[in-house]
Amino acid sequence: MTENTTKLDRFSKIKDAYRNSKLAQLFSYMGPAVIISIAYMDPGNYGTDIQGGASYNYNLLWVVWLASAMAMLLQYLSGKLGIATGKSLPEILREKLKKKTYIVPYWLATEAAAAATDLAEYLGTVIALNLLFGIPMIYASIFGAMDVILILALTTRRFRIIEQMFMLFVSVIGIGYLYDLFLTKPDLHLIAYHSIAPILDGNGALMVAVGIIGATVMPHALFVHTSLAARKVNDKPLPEKRKARKFHLYECIMLLTIAGLVNAAIMITAAAAFHPHNSGISSVSDAYKTLVPLFGIGAGVIFLVTLLFSGISSSVVGTMAGQTLYDGLLGKKTNIWIRRFITRFVNVIPTTIALLLGIDPLNMLVYSQVILSLMIPLPMVPLVLLSRNKAMMGEFVNRKSTTILSFAFVGIILGFNSYLIIASL
Repeated sequence: MTENTTKLDRFSKIKDAYRNSKLAQLFSYMGPAVIISIAYMDPGNYGTDIQGGASYNYNLLWVVWLASAMAMLLQYLSGKLGIATGKSLPEILREKLKKKTYIVPYWLATEAAAAATDLAEYLGTVIALNLLFGIPMIYASIFGAMDVILILALTTRRFRIIEQMFMLFVSVIGIGYLYDLFLTKPDLHLIAYHSIAPILDGNGALMVAVGIIGATVMPHALFVHTSLAARKVNDKPLPEKRKARKFHLYECIMLLTIAGLVNAAIMITAAAAFHPHNSGISSVSDAYKTLVPLFGIGAGVIFLVTLLFSGISSSVVGTMAGQTLYDGLLGKKTNIWIRRFITRFVNVIPTTIALLLGIDPLNMLVYSQVILSLMIPLPMVPLVLLSRNKAMMGEFVNRKSTTILSFAFVGIILGFNSYLIIASL
């Protein structure tokens, strides 16, 4: 009896030590960056990375790392703004803009960005359902519309369930691409070289590079991250905010690095699997049809399962971003179910019409990325300016080096996306 009591005491002490450890506190905080990490590996990334790897081998791998680094810093600033102020970026912008004549046009522009984002994610789900289960595209478009509604219905009462579900999504996508990397056996020497060698083979490569950056730095992710981080502090005292800021930094570095690795894995797999055999691949469907004969049905199924998880999870993020934008900028609370239906079905109608008319959904995906490139400055520029505002941020204000690096990244992103816009005209 004494021995059993001693064991229980030891177990209790170990349990208490873990609960009080930084690791346990970090895990308890984790969630915002887990959700945001999906922006690195959404269907838009699939399309651009596959095209880049198939057409240009490993040459554009450095762009993936650059895009991931820029997005990581901006997402850190976004979450830090939410922790420092306890407000979302849309709420802060409503207070700054003040007049409805400024607020409403800004809100309409952000809603266009949210709709364009959701369209890309929705198309990824539709394509995955079509290829994975053989469902005709027109029916897949209908079934795909239910994904967000079903998930959010199951998680209405506890937001933590959504965060944990996203941990599962990220894990499935990551493990799936580790499996495909193992099968394709990429060239490690070329991976190392092209990770640091900035090579662009003409205008075609530059266009793909712009697409990679545009698919990684997502306007909706910058908007919603402030809201997710603010939810974590929820009017807590300054010492708790300090802890949250540290955990936010650790989470951003850890989760967004993993997401960046997955994003790179998509291009590496495409380079190893497709470039030697079919460098003309430019779509997810072509990639699947080429992958199966080369590496077997298992590789193809894993590829489509990761795409399906990517489409569903990124659609949830898009719906959450739309809710944040509406509530924050207009200062009104809408029925959450109405918002979910509107966000989803606003894209079902044009997609279904396009499919009935025989329009390639991948063309719609390209157009949606162009729209997003136009919208990136909406959250990015205010975010950098606000995070360097001492009066608003207090002790959480950016260091001078952080501000300089942020402006440098803003210049790079605007330069790349300006090229995409000009070339698309």
